[in-house]
Amino acid sequence: MTVLALRDVTIRIAGRPLLENASMTLDPGRKIGLVGRNGAGKSTLLKAIAGELQVDGGEIFIAARARMGRVKQEAPASDDNLLETVLAADTERASLLKEAETCHEPTRIGEIHDRLIAIGADAAPSRAAMVLAGLGFDSAAQMRSVREFSGGWRMRLSLAGALFQEPDLLLLDEPTNHLDLEATIWLEAWLAKFSGACVVVSHDRGLLERCVDQIAHLDRGKITTYSGNFSEFVRLRAERAVQLAAANTRILAERAHMQDFVDRFRAKASKARQAQSRLKQLEKMPQVESLIEDHVTRFSFPEPDKAPPPILSLRRAVAGYGNNVILSGLDFRLDQDDRIALLGANGNGKSTFAKLIAGRMEPLSGEVIRAPRLRIGYFAQHQAEELYPEGTPLTHMQEALPAATVQQCRSQLARFGLDAERVNTKIKECSGGEKARLLLALTTREAPHLLILDEPTNHLDIDARDALVKALADYGGAVILISHDPHLVGLVADQLWLVGNGTVSKFEGDLEDYRAQLGDRTRPAAKEAPGKAGEERRGKAVARAAAAPLRARAKEIEARLQRLELEGKLIEKRLSDPTTYAKHSAQDIAWAKRKQASIAKETAGLEEEWLEVQGKLEPA
Repeated sequence: MTVLALRDVTIRIAGRPLLENASMTLDPGRKIGLVGRNGAGKSTLLKAIAGELQVDGGEIFIAARARMGRVKQEAPASDDNLLETVLAADTERASLLKEAETCHEPTRIGEIHDRLIAIGADAAPSRAAMVLAGLGFDSAAQMRSVREFSGGWRMRLSLAGALFQEPDLLLLDEPTNHLDLEATIWLEAWLAKFSGACVVVSHDRGLLERCVDQIAHLDRGKITTYSGNFSEFVRLRAERAVQLAAANTRILAERAHMQDFVDRFRAKASKARQAQSRLKQLEKMPQVESLIEDHVTRFSFPEPDKAPPPILSLRRAVAGYGNNVILSGLDFRLDQDDRIALLGANGNGKSTFAKLIAGRMEPLSGEVIRAPRLRIGYFAQHQAEELYPEGTPLTHMQEALPAATVQQCRSQLARFGLDAERVNTKIKECSGGEKARLLLALTTREAPHLLILDEPTNHLDIDARDALVKALADYGGAVILISHDPHLVGLVADQLWLVGNGTVSKFEGDLEDYRAQLGDRTRPAAKEAPGKAGEERRGKAVARAAAAPLRARAKEIEARLQRLELEGKLIEKRLSDPTTYAKHSAQDIAWAKRKQASIAKETAGLEEEWLEVQGKLEPA
């Protein structure tokens, strides 16, 4: 039985075709990730499936009596508390309870109670509370009215209502955009256990890796489905491109051979019949399928000069607002090669810590010591609201760099894919992804030694997120990252700092350890398994805890080796350039050679330590 079927669906917006004769089916229990570039029509398709948009051709079939759940753009402000709002999302339960209050017919009363038992109405409040808790609403917050919460938190409330319904068909459009890492991890676990069918539009690679079993790629008005998760989709698509290239090469060679025969013999009477025959064969040959790929996304950060270590230190610093202390006991140092991700639920103080480091707020007590001439770039999503709607990316960059030429401003914007056409687009007409690129360009315009990124990927598609990862890998400065994207955190950070309980502490372990810790924290307490099974579980937990520092050290070594390799290549390139010896003094050349030898020595030592750590990890 099919829950959802698209049959030759065509959708046009302002005369422009988004979909043309697109087809797709979804069976019960299957979860499909809908992917494609920004503007391809993913959100529009979800609206059409939900019945909010009329299709221009074909049909969308939804199984009879299938319950559909969809996240609204925002929960409307009301005086109802969060728990009541989520419970009301199950309209059948709410309707039955209301009818039960006024119904006096014995037969109907029995039917109502039977149905309430069947849908688990008694357990609904506890189930709603669990969903809200997973999305970051504690028991006190669940009793507060909806109007007390901001738009981002209301989006979470809408998501809670959709999940609580446990529908037969769930439609999710970028569900992780307003979630922190903890809530994202909880949502992944929830979707993995969800028994209904689901269509999810997401640029979150981790979600697409762990929670879907099919990928639907929306490209040039068509939908192509692939079995498996996102990694499998990438592999199959790459294989298809190779096969298509080989087929195209063969077809082009055959066409060229036939065309050559026609051109040579068409004018000769003795060969005219054969030439005419070849012409007909040429017309019947398959057309070469387009291999034109979308423009490859690339980002690049300006390279900072070296700052004296440490670039920043905190000494007994306390952060807060007025008399309200948010974080205390902050004692840290930052070096230019540090890559740190801040973990912790929303509201624990991650953004406060970032503002303290960035100099956007002063400590209530203690010290924040910065290296001389330290440059810090601070990216935060709320900065998009400060852009002038009538301005353009170019005018914003010119204002930020008043001494720069127009070409220099264009070059900085081009580092983040804002080409000649897009730099003159008014901000009010820019997409969320284009605004995010502009903010990245503005943040890095002065080649900062330290880059603070607070949720940089919310409006970036998958290709742009990958481009950001690669740019950060090549960047020569320090990074402090706040992100709900586990894929980004895993690839960028080599240190995890946990923000919670009014302070910041280093987390000894990697992201998988943190994921496991969250799972243990949210899982209901259970009696220890008796006998051998219980001992085995305890043994694994002890081994995992013992191995966490080793895994963390291995990641630190790997990150340091990557940076040493990059630094070594830069010095080697400089020393192999003949102009270097003409431009620089003998002392500079000697320093470069000493640095090259130092890098080689440190690399050898780290490689030896890495092998030793791996040797200890294997038995652990």
